[in-house]
Amino acid sequence: MTAAAGRQAVQGVAEALPFADDSFDAAMAVLTIHHWPDWRRGVAEMHRVARDRVVILTFDPRHTHSLWLVSEYLPELAELDEGRFPFPEELGAVQTVEVPWDCVDGFQGAYWRRPEMYLDPIAQRAISSLAMLPDTVRERGMAALRDDLESGAWAARHADLLERETLDLGYRLVVAYAS
Repeated sequence: MTAAAGRQAVQGVAEALPFADDSFDAAMAVLTIHHWPDWRRGVAEMHRVARDRVVILTFDPRHTHSLWLVSEYLPELAELDEGRFPFPEELGAVQTVEVPWDCVDGFQGAYWRRPEMYLDPIAQRAISSLAMLPDTVRERGMAALRDDLESGAWAARHADLLERETLDLGYRLVVAYAS
């Protein structure tokens, strides 16, 4: 354990949380279960340590092609996402989370109305699926996006998006209560 500003940080893995049963009122995971080697075991651990509820922000892989970045520039992302995410209803009660156009978190769908952000190498590194692509694939997709932004083709094709405040790209909030 380490201490910072009077708080303790505990290192562990989702599949073997280092806490006793019913240690917390709730357990939460935000866009992470697709990185766990065994998401079922990790979710079971969350239920073990939570007295009341488990809350998970996740992604529904059936919506992979909802983001133009995937459908138009990097279809390879679909293969990564579809193989890593469980269906949200397997986890609990599902609520849709629409992404605001000015979302500041750097997850894959955050920049749906600000396509130039996907060209930023720092933003790319924060998106795990992009970081997992071979460099040549990612560079090919980014070059095509850059060309479409410079020519105005992207804006012409997506004028409807530029008018929207939020968009459903498949992000889901799942809540499951202790039985």
